[in-house]
Amino acid sequence: MMPSQVMVDSFGVPLLPLGGDDEGSSKPVARIPQLGFGTYKIAPENAQEIVENALEVGYRHIDTAQMYGNESEVGAALQASGIPRSQVFLTTKLNNPNHEPDIARRAFTESLQRLQTDYVDLFLIHWPMPEAYGGDYPGLWRVLQEFVAEGRARHVGVSNFEVSHLQRLLTETGIFPQVNQVEAHPWFANNAVRDFTKANGGVIEAWSPLARGRFFDTPALLETAKRLGRTPAQVVLRWAIERGDVVIPKSNHAERMRENFAVLEFELDAPARATLDSLNRGESGRTGSHPDRVNGAK
Repeated sequence: MMPSQVMVDSFGVPLLPLGGDDEGSSKPVARIPQLGFGTYKIAPENAQEIVENALEVGYRHIDTAQMYGNESEVGAALQASGIPRSQVFLTTKLNNPNHEPDIARRAFTESLQRLQTDYVDLFLIHWPMPEAYGGDYPGLWRVLQEFVAEGRARHVGVSNFEVSHLQRLLTETGIFPQVNQVEAHPWFANNAVRDFTKANGGVIEAWSPLARGRFFDTPALLETAKRLGRTPAQVVLRWAIERGDVVIPKSNHAERMRENFAVLEFELDAPARATLDSLNRGESGRTGSHPDRVNGAK
């Protein structure tokens, strides 16, 4: 169940505070739309049209990455939409071969050029790669702070960081990421990383929030979706939203984009939440690579 009072955008998407709670703040709190649109594995030749469709549906949070090879098309879609830049929360990520400080600086500038913008709302280290580049991801994290100081990244964070990686960042730099984008869904709830991130004031952003559809034949999920009159995907996305995670589902089809957006129209009841919570398989439910084993280009 969502909190009784939550700020939403003009399309009804909840807006989560970045950098802590509102209470006691002496300045406006920056916010991230809780429902975004992901562009992983969207081919460049299709990406502009697909992102334009997502923006037309109402998505105002677009997630891309240097690794995806579609930043230029995302930027073109934003330009073609006519939507003011300030109304779209834009995220991109540093590619694995770009971890050397000077290369990271150049790669970030090139991302801004491809995206046709002078800033991004969120810039992430895509993978920690703990055994590459001398394991100096804390040094890279310091480089990202430069982008914030320059005003070219409004916020910075990480992706695929485990508790050990986060703890090292905190110990060596004293700066905790505002966002940790990780795999998270009912079959791999990733609770240890999630709890540590939230305990330190960070936001969890779930990539692959639908587990790539691999578990949609789970009887308990099918029964719950049927009872609620919703699709399995809608039920799974709603579960993530109600537990406070940002989700960035992707789709090539406008109809599916609208279906995913409709998760804002209903809530789960207690039995549904309990059912979804019970699906967690721990590590056996992980569909992507373990971060400790990614130490090169993916």
